[in-house]
Amino acid sequence: MRTSSQKVLHSGFLLALIALLGTALLTGVNALTHERIAEQEKQRMMRQLNAIVPAGLYNNDLLEDRIEFHAKTWLRHPAPITVYRARMGTRPVAVLMTVTAPDGYNGDIRILVGINNEGLLLGARILAHKETPGLGDPISLERSDWILGFSDESLQDTEASAWNVKKDGGIFDQFTGATISPRAVVKTVRDSLLFFEANQDALFDRTSEKARAK
Repeated sequence: MRTSSQKVLHSGFLLALIALLGTALLTGVNALTHERIAEQEKQRMMRQLNAIVPAGLYNNDLLEDRIEFHAKTWLRHPAPITVYRARMGTRPVAVLMTVTAPDGYNGDIRILVGINNEGLLLGARILAHKETPGLGDPISLERSDWILGFSDESLQDTEASAWNVKKDGGIFDQFTGATISPRAVVKTVRDSLLFFEANQDALFDRTSEKARAK
């Protein structure tokens, strides 16, 4: 018969084995889940990028050909912006920049802005926001087509004073009962164009994966 100490050791061994198997199983599930989530996020990002720059306009890997800029002077936010560069061979086609408007009604508004190599806006999309449902959230394409109004605008064709909501003398609509949200987006899209105009060569530079705009 087993002694009490042997029974304790046996029970302890079984518990340790169960714990080890459980940990291994959990680690494996987490690894599979993480890979799946990462792939889903990659596909989601590509859909957002291609909604502004169709895949037929470039032949490089957008997710690999990217650069980070610290551009607080231009874009009024301390977080670095990520710039995806679209190219056809060695020819620059467009940039897609994830920028942040710091002055939304309820906080930061993250925006994807696409600009072609001639400085023409290809489009903009809201990536994330905390604006009030029914008031500020029509900035998102899921709620209205307001964000589509930026397509084909540029600094050359639209004078500086026009880069405002209509309440401030500009050409862009605001929403009934909500001016702050669209005003923040308009200002940041305009600032993105100014940033592109001043840093175009650096944005397409292949020699560095990180850069700092002055």
